[in-house]
Amino acid sequence: MQKNDIYDIEITGMTDDGDGVGRADGMAVFVPYTIVGEKARVLIVKVMKNFAYGKLMEIITPSMSRVKAECPYFYKCGGCQLWHMDMDAELEYKRQKVEECLKRLGGIDVVPEKVVDTGIYRRYRNKAQYPVTKDGTGFYKRNSHVVIPIDDCLIQGENDKAIISAIRRWMEEYDIPAYDEEKHQGFLRNIYIREGKEELIIVLVTLENDFPFKKELIDKLLKLDIPIAGIVQNINDKRTNVVLGKENKTLYGRDYLVDSIGDVSFKISPQSFYQVNRFATKKLYEVAGEMAELSGEETLWDIYCGIGTIGQFLAKKVKKIIGIEVVPEAVENAKENAKNNGILNAKYHCGKAEFVMPRVAGQGERTDVVILDPPRKGCDEKLLKTVLELKPKKIIYISCKPSTLARDLKYLTGGKYEVKSVVPVNMFPKGAHVESVALLTPVKR
Repeated sequence: MQKNDIYDIEITGMTDDGDGVGRADGMAVFVPYTIVGEKARVLIVKVMKNFAYGKLMEIITPSMSRVKAECPYFYKCGGCQLWHMDMDAELEYKRQKVEECLKRLGGIDVVPEKVVDTGIYRRYRNKAQYPVTKDGTGFYKRNSHVVIPIDDCLIQGENDKAIISAIRRWMEEYDIPAYDEEKHQGFLRNIYIREGKEELIIVLVTLENDFPFKKELIDKLLKLDIPIAGIVQNINDKRTNVVLGKENKTLYGRDYLVDSIGDVSFKISPQSFYQVNRFATKKLYEVAGEMAELSGEETLWDIYCGIGTIGQFLAKKVKKIIGIEVVPEAVENAKENAKNNGILNAKYHCGKAEFVMPRVAGQGERTDVVILDPPRKGCDEKLLKTVLELKPKKIIYISCKPSTLARDLKYLTGGKYEVKSVVPVNMFPKGAHVESVALLTPVKR
């Protein structure tokens, strides 16, 4: 097999990233935008030792699950992966992905339940990060730093289009240079929008501290008749792929927005972690609460608690919440959110959970239910060891990556705990990622 060879390939599987997989000349070939059961004409674009990457040229035999992509940018932009699949196929793909990871990587023979879905597939994201270049503002092309200019993204907020248009007009009118990644020059790097039910904040990521024609930009944005709670400048002068720098300056209004999940509200600053899909987040937290079967007498440990969302969502159903988070600013936000929500049964600690948990437990705190909600990389092994040593009655693991979920569940089920159920949640419709909630209980002897 060589680059530029063309093969007709039957698609027999799909990867974690949503690509189809087939075989040619005895090698696995990864082909974006294909579905299991299809026959596709594929151009080989890269050949490795044991596998190759292909570019879809033509669908010879389409799947019954194939649909016309509603998004006009789908085959150019790298933001979404599954607009070509109907929703039934998308949900089953995600359920199977979780099941396969559990079996293959974790040795866990548990069939995940049907994917919990909201039925909302457009305008569901409450956070958007748009790179700004001289050629336009949009999202990166797949596997590149080439920006595809986007007029309107169907999964982002309906106000984004007007905001971006106003900022681009301001840049043209006052000759404001876009950031040049190669030269590390220019002014505006990113437009970052966070949106709640009733308000939003606009964060302008700049290379420099000074902000030319600031008043003129604020005036343009305020004339849009959009509920803007604040306009913030974030300074990032580093050569980095990380979007936000450490310094914020409030240009107008507040440097945070307020959003709610159920009957609890949260103050969200630009750097705060907050699930991107409010509708699915409520479902996710309800699933976790149902798994915990809370009676009102439990002490719930919220590990990787962030700004306190899941613990405070469940606060009325437990006796006490103990939240642990390593980011000091998030801990302060969690405390403030608890105060604003009138939640008196929550205590928050700053530090690494593997060190904080034994210290707090040694002060006499019960360990009834532990909720783990780590980032995509999963949990540190020291933390998992600590959790096992404290012997909670239930462990609930919330994961946004099936492979790290499987790895960590394998450690937790080394003879002391067993996985009782796994429920995937469709947090990212039209994207390949899937959220999951797993319940573990002690092995009965």
